[in-house]
Amino acid sequence: MKILVCEAGKHPVVKEIEHTLKNLQSIVGGYIEAIYPYEEPVGLVCNEDGIALNLPLNRIVEGYGVIRGTFFLCGLTEEDFCGLTDDQIERYSKLFWDVQHFIPTPDGLMPIIIRSL
Repeated sequence: MKILVCEAGKHPVVKEIEHTLKNLQSIVGGYIEAIYPYEEPVGLVCNEDGIALNLPLNRIVEGYGVIRGTFFLCGLTEEDFCGLTDDQIERYSKLFWDVQHFIPTPDGLMPIIIRSL
């Protein structure tokens, strides 16, 4: 299964993995939680305990706020996760390419985006 892995402070990378719960959990470092922020069949899978474990702030996802810790994007079928298409890999690589760092402010967090080629 082809996925796009996003670690805090790094550009996304494509990985080919065997689709097992153990593999999915090892990527995010614990129990998995899936969210569905996009209209197309793509899931964002992260660590369910990211906040409680105080995992590093990673990226802002519109409608969900800041995702903590490593997450990955995968395709979706009606019943399970599946690999991303090449078009999805290209689109989401561009979306998450810029690294984000966060500065605490009195009103919450302010993202600082590091643009690179």
